[in-house]
Amino acid sequence: MNTDDNILNKIDEGLAKYTVKDSVFTDLFKNKKYTLMLYKALHNEDNDVTEDDIKPITLENILMANMYNDLGFSVKNKIFILTEAQSTWSVNIIIRMLMYLAETYHNYYMATNQTLYTSKKVDFPKPELYMIYTGERGNKKDVISLTEEFLGGEESSVEVKVKVIFDGQKGDIINQFVEFTRVYNEQVKIYGRTRKAVIKTIRICRDKNILKDYLAESIMYPIR
Repeated sequence: MNTDDNILNKIDEGLAKYTVKDSVFTDLFKNKKYTLMLYKALHNEDNDVTEDDIKPITLENILMANMYNDLGFSVKNKIFILTEAQSTWSVNIIIRMLMYLAETYHNYYMATNQTLYTSKKVDFPKPELYMIYTGERGNKKDVISLTEEFLGGEESSVEVKVKVIFDGQKGDIINQFVEFTRVYNEQVKIYGRTRKAVIKTIRICRDKNILKDYLAESIMYPIR
């Protein structure tokens, strides 16, 4: 049995599905090691944050048909970061982010026993909203806002801004994820949504040092 056969036998056939890229994103950042890398990619000025300072706040849809998002985490309970990975451009993400954010704060106040119906001011961690966009950039904006996209620029009592990240900085965890999606897209064009496309993606990413450690840990095959 050759090396390709060995790898093929270790990969679940279910990986070759339409949600491969979404699955990798959510699984990657369930690991605090990579969540910390993401935070530092977003805040390279902050050198003091550790894995212990990061707490997952992702909304999860486990048993009920409630809302859920790709990734949410807090940093020292001072910042809430919500991040979505999208390959199809849609400004509707602004509305979804608004709903995710409201639910996230609701959960936070419930968990910390803070009530909004007293005179005491509650804590309010700073929200940061990001979309990692892996489609064609074209002339798409770096920041999309509720006011501009839905209200024709007219001011209202509510504003939501989502920062769009297209590539990240070379070698950082955002850049590696984006490069992974590009490699996978190229292999799907060649081999279709097959296990072979997954194998080729993993091998190319291994050789180019793209999510190398994560893929080795998750897929559980020997890196050679």
